[in-house]
Amino acid sequence: MNISSITSFFKKKTKKLVVPDTILIKKLKSLSFHSDLYVYKDITIYHHTHASTVPLMVIDALRGIYLFESKEWTYDVLKNADIQKAENQNASENTLAFENTHDLIRTKFNELTHSDGVPIFNYLLMEYLSADEYEHLSDSFKALLPKEKIIFSDSDEAEIFKKLQAASEENSSLPPINKILGTLFVQYAILQDDSSTQHANEEQIHFINREIDSTKELRGPFGSGKSNIVLLKALVELLNDKNKKIIIIKPTLLASDILKKKLLEIIEHAIVEIDLTSIEIVTPLELLNKHQTKLKREKLQNLTIDAKLMKKPFKVADIIFCDDAQLYPFEFIAYLEHIQKNAHLVKIISTLDSDVDLQQTYKGEHKSIRFHKTNPHAKAMHLIASLLADDAQKVLLVSNSLSMEKLKDDLDSFIEENAVSLESATPLINQHFTNLQLCQYKDLNELEVDHIILMDLCFSSENEIEYALNLSTKSADILYEEDCMEIINLRNKYEKSTKE
Repeated sequence: MNISSITSFFKKKTKKLVVPDTILIKKLKSLSFHSDLYVYKDITIYHHTHASTVPLMVIDALRGIYLFESKEWTYDVLKNADIQKAENQNASENTLAFENTHDLIRTKFNELTHSDGVPIFNYLLMEYLSADEYEHLSDSFKALLPKEKIIFSDSDEAEIFKKLQAASEENSSLPPINKILGTLFVQYAILQDDSSTQHANEEQIHFINREIDSTKELRGPFGSGKSNIVLLKALVELLNDKNKKIIIIKPTLLASDILKKKLLEIIEHAIVEIDLTSIEIVTPLELLNKHQTKLKREKLQNLTIDAKLMKKPFKVADIIFCDDAQLYPFEFIAYLEHIQKNAHLVKIISTLDSDVDLQQTYKGEHKSIRFHKTNPHAKAMHLIASLLADDAQKVLLVSNSLSMEKLKDDLDSFIEENAVSLESATPLINQHFTNLQLCQYKDLNELEVDHIILMDLCFSSENEIEYALNLSTKSADILYEEDCMEIINLRNKYEKSTKE
């Protein structure tokens, strides 16, 4: 390498680190496994219409952000280098120059948290320069790039950690780590109901980052955050290519409305500018009717796929995400595969199988599942009254339409809490949610409650029952009068409580 001046080091954009990881990056990642450090390589920070990739960033939950630039300079090159400081460095508090990245990070923190955020420290990775070789360089070089700001080729993990800690004393007033990560990396920020953010886990980040053409399915247990990361993946795809067209399919109108609301909240939090018409969230029937309209045919009233739809091409989107794919008829999945032959189709599947892309679930694996062989109507009344004694409890009862109407009539006079019947064909804006909700199995999508009570299981499919069971975070009560195959299978799989 021929370096006539180190001025270029401060004026040119940082060279992007490449795969595979260098020895020093491997040491940093190893160090993060047993410390409060989070290592991000080639991470993109999105803000408004801009995207800036940072080659290497380490976040210390106790001190702040460390930015790294990697150089391949050797001792033979540096010992003959003409050392000059760039003019804009004279007034800088930092020896290394990362002004643009500093400005971007501070701007994001100011817009999202109304503060400068956390301290930022700069470091240099010298992959081919040892600590001993550094000592033989000129004093002018050492003044420009002080030893404490350089990670040398022979630095061990303990030395690296000591240098990072020397940047600052521990600061207990820093924002929580999830707030720091959620502010910087909006593409991994999963919004909670209370507007806080949960940073995506490694499995989720892998899906968000990987090339879409290598993905045909995303499989995971109920409550593993699949719908949330599909929204984040769609957002990233558009941030990287604003001309893409993306469709997300949800089973019901209510479920699609809930997901649209989440999408708007994500975009508002992210402070990014995208064309909202580039992402459509639709039901299967709405998608079919798009095709019908193109063919100048009458709109369908139910999910019917005829031979003509399976013959005619229909380029409706670059990517279709089919969420809750396990709930759709086989014919509809075949239709999606047909229209996406020359584009991308990703099926999102909730499953209890061990062969999954996402292992972690956030729904509470150890919640109580209780079986009651009794009069379902009377037991439901008793359970509801007991659960609603705590005002904070959210209770959902799922049954067929006949049971639901009878229960609603009795509950209106039995308890003070209003019992609301939810219907998946009703838009979100016309729904009224209370602590007690009644619905049918077909209306369950995107709901979440503390407790769920299930009736009429012998008339429901296995997929519907599994979906319903996993909507609750604390408990599920299964009520039945007579055994049937669905009940027997559930008891074999879940029964933990005292038999009644």
